Amino acid sequence: MSEPIVFISHFQVKEGRVDELKQLSQDVTNRLQAEKPRTLVFLSYLNENGTRITFVHFFADAESMDLHFEGADERSRVAYEYVDAEGWEIYGRPSMPALDTMRQAATSAGVTLSVQPDYLAGFLRLNPG
Repeated sequence: MSEPIVFISHFQVKEGRVDELKQLSQDVTNRLQAEKPRTLVFLSYLNENGTRITFVHFFADAESMDLHFEGADERSRVAYEYVDAEGWEIYGRPSMPALDTMRQAATSAGVTLSVQPDYLAGFLRLNPG
């Protein structure tokens, strides 16, 4: 049975770059929505003083996460003009190549990667009512 995966990434916004980051975030969101149909959720949140941004991703399964990560090197290269990594969280069981890549990236960036692989239960209500 395939299990959902949640990937959360936290970043510090570089000084004076928040307005450009807001535009980049909108542009990336539009592109991902068009190009990554198996990414179920992609959300970004900025803290009150514009110094920290968090991205939340939901995937139905490991394969969907792998497909989302295609092209991530280029997206990350552009994003790192505006942000510095703070840490990443993975909830669920990604593919081994994705997990290895994330571990290497965390080590290179000097940040923590938290992994909680065992999905227990839950639901996502898309049409509350």
